Amino acid sequence: MSLKDKIGAVRSNFRTAIESFPTDSIKLDELRIRFLGRKGEIAQLFNTMGSIPADERANAGKLLNELKIDLQSAFDSAIKNVDQNQRKKESDSVDYSLPGIELPIGSIHPIEQTLTEVKDIFKSIGFSIAYGPEIDDEYHNFEALNIPKHHPARDMQDTFFVEDNAVLRTHTSNVQIHLMENEEPPIRYIVPGRVYRNEAISYKSFCLFHQVEGLYVDKNVSFSELKGTLDYFARRMFGEDVKIRFRPSYFPFTEPSAEVDIWNSERNQWMEILGCGIVNPKVFKNVGYDSTIWHGYAFGMGIERIAMLKYKIQDIRHFYRNDIRFLEQF
Repeated sequence: MSLKDKIGAVRSNFRTAIESFPTDSIKLDELRIRFLGRKGEIAQLFNTMGSIPADERANAGKLLNELKIDLQSAFDSAIKNVDQNQRKKESDSVDYSLPGIELPIGSIHPIEQTLTEVKDIFKSIGFSIAYGPEIDDEYHNFEALNIPKHHPARDMQDTFFVEDNAVLRTHTSNVQIHLMENEEPPIRYIVPGRVYRNEAISYKSFCLFHQVEGLYVDKNVSFSELKGTLDYFARRMFGEDVKIRFRPSYFPFTEPSAEVDIWNSERNQWMEILGCGIVNPKVFKNVGYDSTIWHGYAFGMGIERIAMLKYKIQDIRHFYRNDIRFLEQF
């Protein structure tokens, strides 16, 4: 049988076979392997080229290439028809009158929810919002806040050092220094943001947390005004029936200083929610404010602590595990 006859037989056999199962993708793939595969019938015909006289090889190669293109085109068309038929079947099987699948909707993280609520409370009484660097120099994070090198208060805040004179801020109080350096009083700001401390991780402490710093500077600022502001905040955040108390404390950047507790009826004990005080005149001196004219108060609260008390959460680590069972509750 001549090469031309063999080509005709392969083409005929292929067309007969492809017409026998036009919608069967598995059979079509078997057909592709049989005729167009690396060891298929067309490949076998190409292997016979060596036995063809040299003056006939060009024409033989042309006929074989035409055969391969012809069969590949027919196979591609068959596969396309299979895909179209499959899509049509899937479309016909859909009842468009049925309600759609309800996709799950994410919720705002409880930390962000608490931050938003805190910001809204203080904005409602005249505070603006400011943000500042999470990596800062030791001067703004410590020394300008009356915490010089080797001061015992530095032991209270185990610090992550980025380099010799750059730290991950241990509180958002660094931003109050930047604000007072760049703005003339009176000023009234809250400063929300992340802070970092090299602490052992447990149910009540984590290596990072969120804080809101508050600062108000004017000519006639008193401790009683600070108490009134924080009492208002506590009642807005925890409800009108909340029990609140102020007790003396110590912070290098405020004098006098206090810590604020609320009564936790579930644990039957007082729980600290923030620290506060009148801005230390030494801090004013460091930023160029005249402490004989200007007075101010400052406070700082941990947002995780607020959220844990508000939502009765027992373990601070829940906020950072991304467990959907926990987050779905909010």
